[in-house]
Amino acid sequence: MKKEIRKVLVINSGSSSLKYQLFDMTKGERLAKGLVERIGCGGPKDHTEALKQVVADLGNPKDIDAIGHRVLHGAEVFKDSVKMNVANMAKCKKLVKFGPLHMPANLGGIEACEKIFKGVPNVAVFDTAFHQTMPDCAAMYAIDPKYYKKMGIRKYGFHGTSHKFITQEAAKFLKKPLAKVNLVTCHLGNGSSLAAVKNGQCVDTSMGLTPLAGMVMGTRCGDIDAAAVLSIMEAEKLTPAEADTLLNKKSGLLALTGSSDCRDICAKADKGDKAAELALEMLAYRVAFYIGGYNTVIGGADAIVMTGGIGENSKEVRERIVRRLGALGIKLDKKANNVRGQTAVISTKDSKIPVVIIPTNEELAIAQDTVRVLGKM
Repeated sequence: MKKEIRKVLVINSGSSSLKYQLFDMTKGERLAKGLVERIGCGGPKDHTEALKQVVADLGNPKDIDAIGHRVLHGAEVFKDSVKMNVANMAKCKKLVKFGPLHMPANLGGIEACEKIFKGVPNVAVFDTAFHQTMPDCAAMYAIDPKYYKKMGIRKYGFHGTSHKFITQEAAKFLKKPLAKVNLVTCHLGNGSSLAAVKNGQCVDTSMGLTPLAGMVMGTRCGDIDAAAVLSIMEAEKLTPAEADTLLNKKSGLLALTGSSDCRDICAKADKGDKAAELALEMLAYRVAFYIGGYNTVIGGADAIVMTGGIGENSKEVRERIVRRLGALGIKLDKKANNVRGQTAVISTKDSKIPVVIIPTNEELAIAQDTVRVLGKM
């Protein structure tokens, strides 16, 4: 007889921090949450020490039934969440090349949990998994196929756990079967991505081999001509690592305005700051551009769904985006748009496509996937 999975600990292990949440899955309630910081730089020496602090913070629990982990990259090896074992850990370690900054920490968190919570099953939930239903015409790059065959160079996409959760919640909200719902899901935050969802499955997404592609983001440039990068590298004598830092950590809204926080930028724009105004319009333009394209790809959306820190909370950014969608017959209800962090329809009743805010909950989604995976075994 299978043991009921009641209490699930969710771990999001970064290079120098470890976020956690504990859920009672019989009620779908969060029991605790916390953050351990400065791992390896003045705080806990490693993730095992960090986990010991988590155990202490939770009161030395003996009743955790399973642990779910956010893992950045499953490449084409993992198309779904999996229970971790020796074989799957070995496969994951071969994928570190796809996320050298994040993957070692993700896997370190799993190994630490195996030491601290002996006998408790660990499940890896991959950011890339939801996007593995993309057809080749969307996923492949127009370069010599040898780079795909040798190095796995193709589009993978990220924020998959959020896009999957939002897709499921949107289907419920729209009262449509998951297998028949068509959506453009917009995860807008410091990191942002959009997904085209047809019949409940992802058919395209804006991020690529890495999370750098697509939207204008907090510190990432998003889409850029590759030759522009080469020109900058040559002119500034940048190494690949330095160019990576420039594009991922010193670009986007930060480079345009001096801040990566959308709230600060909106405040500056309200005061007439031209750089802030331009940055917000660049952001809104890029999102609207992708929404238009993805609406075509899926044959017409049942809804445009916005989520993430900006999508859920910034009425200013949402208005700038929707203002650009008039050609799709979409109209903004300004009064309805005056909302933060809750499910709401912000388009008018006569809008041809509804625009809906649905708060994401990636940690709950990881916990749910953990229960689902272990329930199959």
